Amino acid sequence: MARAQSGGTVMETVKTVVYALLIAGIFRTLFFQPFFIPSGSMKDTLLIGDFLFVNKMAYGYSQYSCPFSMCTFINDRWFGSEPDRGDVIVFRHPVNGTDFIKRVVGLPGDRIRMQNGVLYINDEPAPQEPQPPFIEPYELQGQGGDRDYPRCSNAPVGQGGECIKERFLETLPGGATHSILNITDNGPGDDTGEFVVPEGHVFVMGDNRDNSADSRFPQRGRGVGMVPMENIIGRADRVIFSSAGSRMIYFWTWRADRFFRRIE
Repeated sequence: MARAQSGGTVMETVKTVVYALLIAGIFRTLFFQPFFIPSGSMKDTLLIGDFLFVNKMAYGYSQYSCPFSMCTFINDRWFGSEPDRGDVIVFRHPVNGTDFIKRVVGLPGDRIRMQNGVLYINDEPAPQEPQPPFIEPYELQGQGGDRDYPRCSNAPVGQGGECIKERFLETLPGGATHSILNITDNGPGDDTGEFVVPEGHVFVMGDNRDNSADSRFPQRGRGVGMVPMENIIGRADRVIFSSAGSRMIYFWTWRADRFFRRIE
């Protein structure tokens, strides 16, 4: 009798675990997808080691955010908005299939160009208000085999020294504001020709302007080019967890001040 009860308890536990995994899988498929920040292209909005969940319902479902027919059924009835300027999005690279995270600065029909490090949208400059500089230690960042040193406007910097970048508050048409960084003047993306954003696409840039492969650079040159709406996985709304260490389990490297921080 005791043996039968023990077997029943094990089966109930197995069922509970299976149901939990199924619910977690459905939740991940339909609502949120975890994303880990591997590079410094979005500093200081997002830091290497930030962990967040991508809101897959923000703009409706795509083939990359939810490839099942059920999502198409839902999409046709409740969702289907477009990103706004200033949204931080995760998307599938149009060529290599890697997941990227950048900020939307251009919508369909917009004319975009960079001049002397200033973003112009439809011939109007996006105002940049000087802010205190962004300072971080000059040390290896990242996890696993992708660790590297940050780039600094005050280079060369010794190990453990202060790595400084200029910081500005940029305002986009519509009033969205966000922080951007500048490492060097006359960088390869500081002056460009004019881009016209085609229908069904967005123009994206990293907030760390001199350290971002984005829509300013062609896909054949390892850039991003224009991002099709259908490649968007979702919107990044909030940092959930953050670690500055080479391993997440190193609790002494956790950035508690970034836990649950809203992404602006």
